[in-house]
Amino acid sequence: MFDAPPPPQGLQRVTGTAAVALSWRGGRTRLDRLHQAGSAKAMLPRVHAADPEIVFLNTAGGLTGGDVLDYRIALGAGARATAMTQTAERAYRSTGAMARMTVRAEVGAGGRLDWLPQETILFEGSALARETEISLAGDAVCLSVETLVLGRAAMGEEIGALALRDRRRITRDGVPVLIEPVTLDPRALARRGGPAVLGGARAMATLVFAAPGAADAAGRLRALGEAPGVAWAVSGWDGKCVLRAVAGDALPLRRLISRALCALRPGPLPRVWTM
Repeated sequence: MFDAPPPPQGLQRVTGTAAVALSWRGGRTRLDRLHQAGSAKAMLPRVHAADPEIVFLNTAGGLTGGDVLDYRIALGAGARATAMTQTAERAYRSTGAMARMTVRAEVGAGGRLDWLPQETILFEGSALARETEISLAGDAVCLSVETLVLGRAAMGEEIGALALRDRRRITRDGVPVLIEPVTLDPRALARRGGPAVLGGARAMATLVFAAPGAADAAGRLRALGEAPGVAWAVSGWDGKCVLRAVAGDALPLRRLISRALCALRPGPLPRVWTM
């Protein structure tokens, strides 16, 4: 008699949670709590800057269908920090299910959070649902950037099918400051040459500066001048300044975003942005 075949094995999926809480104590921002589980890690490297840096890392190296990743940041009143990802996040081909990623941040009155994740690279057949929510209290300040890249131009990759649902929300005392849903699917990609869609671009970024009087920062960004290979524009109104940019490749877009961040930050960019 032959042995019965083994039951089918499910593919291993990634789950990860990393949460950091900081408060203003003794004249500086100090760590209150650090929690990490699964593939999500949060590191606080020693830096020469006055404010701490939080570096999030997905040790799985990317996301695919069924993976779940959760990052959380809590800054107490007066606390200031810069948070980022250690490298570009990659969404790989899915077998059908969506990968899910959430980012939640709370910033107390008088605090400041610079949320500066590096690019998200979307590969052919990827499926990603991501939600980013930043809650500000009182006069808290937030500088945030999100960059999406459709494949790797240097590898000759062309993206024709993927599923992206990316929702970004910033509120102040519960009132929306910015709500930006981004959806990409095969229909949108088929029309991406149109000026109302992507205009043929394969990399896009949105930078948001939310602060009392933030509209005045539009002048500083416009003064950056030309950015070869990038189409971009700036608007400032109602306590926020927004820069939107698209490019045929990720590198010139990253150069522009780096210059814009330097214009809006009190210090230099974190090291992971300059390596």
